[in-house]
Amino acid sequence: MTTFAFAMTDNQEYPRFRLLARRLRERGEENRIYEGNSFEIITSGLRKRELLLKDLEAARSFIHIEYFRFGNDKAGREVREILMRKAAEGVQVRFLNNNWSGLFTIPRSFFTEMIKAGVEEIRFTHIKQGFRKWLFRINHQQHRKIVVIDGKVAYTGGMNLNDNYFYRWRDTHLRITGPVVARYSASFLESWRDSGGRASLPPEFYLKPGEAEVDAPFRGKSLQVVSSGPENEPAPMLEAFCHILEEACDYVFLCTPYFVPPQRLLDAIKAAARRGVDVRLMLPENVDTPFLRPANRGYYAECLEAGVRVFERGGPFIHSKTLCADDALTVIGTTNLDERSFHINYEVDTLIYDEEVAAHMRRSFEADMDGAHEWTPQEWKMRRKWYQRAFSSFLRLLRRQF
Repeated sequence: MTTFAFAMTDNQEYPRFRLLARRLRERGEENRIYEGNSFEIITSGLRKRELLLKDLEAARSFIHIEYFRFGNDKAGREVREILMRKAAEGVQVRFLNNNWSGLFTIPRSFFTEMIKAGVEEIRFTHIKQGFRKWLFRINHQQHRKIVVIDGKVAYTGGMNLNDNYFYRWRDTHLRITGPVVARYSASFLESWRDSGGRASLPPEFYLKPGEAEVDAPFRGKSLQVVSSGPENEPAPMLEAFCHILEEACDYVFLCTPYFVPPQRLLDAIKAAARRGVDVRLMLPENVDTPFLRPANRGYYAECLEAGVRVFERGGPFIHSKTLCADDALTVIGTTNLDERSFHINYEVDTLIYDEEVAAHMRRSFEADMDGAHEWTPQEWKMRRKWYQRAFSSFLRLLRRQF
């Protein structure tokens, strides 16, 4: 994909996980660390709705928006109305439509009305891009979630945009201000250009470092953004997760809705637990796609045997993709712990090198544990039927399709 480079210095030394930061940085200029950022960690869809609608209404220059899922429902129509209104006011509104995920749920008229109002809409997957590219992108989906407003505010994380994410599910997202916002702009522009879109102004207009808000919950923080795709091999986030597990001394808490890990990651999880690291895994009890529940559960037995603590959270579906380790590092992004996210889809993840943030995320994980069931090796062995084990084993053979 097209890349945009920009000058930014990162002089700070990171006492923990600095080798990871350097290795990611060596993968490309775009993976550098941006210092002095402010952000809020959002764990409520209603809170995201409140903040996002306010920021969209305040847009004066441009809005760049891309989601894996965008609904033809209350949430989606609410945002669409603002985008159309801002476009009519003269704001540049660009909407990258991952149309494949909404192919059967959103009529084309939903987007043609946006276009008539002045919104620039590009479909990530379109036959006009050429048959080979179209065929490739049917499988290699744009799974990123990014909103950038005026180069001042960025949103990213696990939340898509439909009623499930605003009103029903539990997820984790970021609202960010500061120099790193330019990196999310660059990530969007890479996808926009590669999908056939054009920018009416030079890239520099969209990549100006923003100013960090002084009243955000977290201020002055160092962030590293990793935009990954199928062309990035070895997979940077697989390398990152394995490195974290290999270097952690105290704990690694992982939350994911889909746990179909590559063998290397599974081995790293088990090895960390065996050497005494407190490795905890949080998954939903009820998954949004029925066959993914037995797929997730196909890995519980060997994790439990290695000493990993496995939790299934009941209640609203938990869709968060997060990691926190050793009160030193936090990851919030779009990458699930499965083959598809690491090797097939286009993803974006934010690494936060900060003790305060990691401790906050540890407490958040522990709060989720209050509504979760912890499986013990003995209970899991007793409760698991032979046909359930057989079905999970079968799904493991098909894991690259999840």
